[in-house]
Amino acid sequence: MDTESSESIIQTAYALISGRTGEPRDWARWKTLHAPGARLIPIEASPDGSRRPNVMTPDEFIASRSVFFAKEDFYEWETSREEFRCGQLVHVWSNYSAAREPGGALIRKGVNSIQLWDDGTRYWILSVAWDAVEALKAVS
Repeated sequence: MDTESSESIIQTAYALISGRTGEPRDWARWKTLHAPGARLIPIEASPDGSRRPNVMTPDEFIASRSVFFAKEDFYEWETSREEFRCGQLVHVWSNYSAAREPGGALIRKGVNSIQLWDDGTRYWILSVAWDAVEALKAVS
């Protein structure tokens, strides 16, 4: 089940954004991972060239990334993690790598700061923040 553990929900999220050019992503399934009011927050370049948080809803994320996924093969996977729990709140520091094909030459690596809520029956993504660094050499 996609949401039975912190590991399963995160692995599902990575799998659902990965795929070949033009391969439809299962956005309906991806949205079921997120709690009402969830936020996705990449640090991105702004028009003035500075890097700032871009706070998005899951629907805004889908709209912003669908254009890229229609033009580019993209695979992202977790490489390591640290997990912290307090009551029903779980914070996962999820290190990741990305490539144009599974196991291919890396185009990006970084970390996702993921906040999850364990409601007693399933896990929900509350927020994900990351620095959207484009080039691998920029994070080396």
